[in-house]
Amino acid sequence: MLCSLSLAASPAVAAAAAQRAPPTPVAGATEAAGERIALWPAGHVPGESTPARGLHVVERSTDPERPDRYVDQVDAPWLLVHAPTRPNGKALLVIPGGGYQRVVIDKEGTELVPEWVERGGYTLFVLRYRLPEPGRDREAALADAQRAMRVVRAAAASRGLDAEDIAVMGFSAGGHVAARLATGFDSPAYPAADATDRLSARPSRAVLVYPVIDMGAQAHSGSRQRLVGQDADPASVHRYSMQEQVRADMPPTLLLHAADDRVVSVDNSLLMARALAAAGVEHELHVFAHGGHGFGMRAAAGSTTALWPEIAQRWLHAATRIQTPEGRP
Repeated sequence: MLCSLSLAASPAVAAAAAQRAPPTPVAGATEAAGERIALWPAGHVPGESTPARGLHVVERSTDPERPDRYVDQVDAPWLLVHAPTRPNGKALLVIPGGGYQRVVIDKEGTELVPEWVERGGYTLFVLRYRLPEPGRDREAALADAQRAMRVVRAAAASRGLDAEDIAVMGFSAGGHVAARLATGFDSPAYPAADATDRLSARPSRAVLVYPVIDMGAQAHSGSRQRLVGQDADPASVHRYSMQEQVRADMPPTLLLHAADDRVVSVDNSLLMARALAAAGVEHELHVFAHGGHGFGMRAAAGSTTALWPEIAQRWLHAATRIQTPEGRP
């Protein structure tokens, strides 16, 4: 006890604790502006038996010019739509990160709008998905991603979008959700309820930005703890390690990561790239020397990392080379 009191009184320890502590939330946070589409009929979210909690948004930034919001307590998932003035006919399902604890709003959501929507012409559908909680099925996030892809596909024609060209882009833990969708698009994650659920949930392409992939030795500890638990059995680790779920008929995949990422090791993307190569899946891997984790649309100006949106858009526009599982054209 004396030792504990001594540590608590130490200025160095107090300073270190302050650095580790999360920032104090700023009052008055609101969800991003945009058209909102409910994924499921009200009161009929698969696996949810209690009334949905109200919207809970937290602002972590004190700079109004650089918001850093997140949403959690997602019980009734939705899509936020950002539509361009001059659409290019391509839709992109965006799955932000947050360590399976929250869904971030800005760096991997609203800040995509100038580059991707206004200049690129993409119609973005940003997903607010359910997070792991006690008593909730681990497949909830996958179910939301599958349903989101189907909802976008069902609305494509009326929005002037190509229903066969709907890609998914996920960041960090959202990259894990996107990889689950890319590898498990036809795995029943919820019971079909309407005509929308008869549509394919397969994305045309997948962009994984500093993704959580592994649930084993290279796991992001927070994501692993919340999704499968630190003491997960080997079967669960295998099931939720996305490099183990790669299949020859999954969509072409682009991986983007920084070598100096100290939160989600670049080894996650390297493991995924090796698995994609072994399965003969068309893919590209771009490892930037600098950028750390969570750079989103805030990579340092003038850095090669800041080029990632252009790389991703060029890759999305590239013609896909169709191959059989055996690798023959």
